[in-house]
Amino acid sequence: MKHIVTAALTAAAVLVSAPVFADAALAKKSNCLACHNVEKKLVGPAYKDIAKKYAGDKNAEARLFDRVKKGTGATGGEVWKMGSPMPPNAAVKDEDVKKLVKWILDGAK
Repeated sequence: MKHIVTAALTAAAVLVSAPVFADAALAKKSNCLACHNVEKKLVGPAYKDIAKKYAGDKNAEARLFDRVKKGTGATGGEVWKMGSPMPPNAAVKDEDVKKLVKWILDGAK
């Protein structure tokens, strides 16, 4: 009986956290993780810092969508003190960019 309960709890945990894995996998597939990390700055800012910067901004999703899709040089945005702008990600589907932006704004959890 104990094994059945453990297996059920494990399965439930996987189902509850599946969207997180899906968005992390999407970030990896889209090559975002080459420059970004959830917790710490790499080439670009940490996702937690991006979420903090845009907290309370009602236009955050639209702003970040443009930054991700067009790159930061095209939007005239700051370079996050990194020394180089983020390149455009025109090949990433709009629906995927929207998922990634929501995931990032939710703290990449």
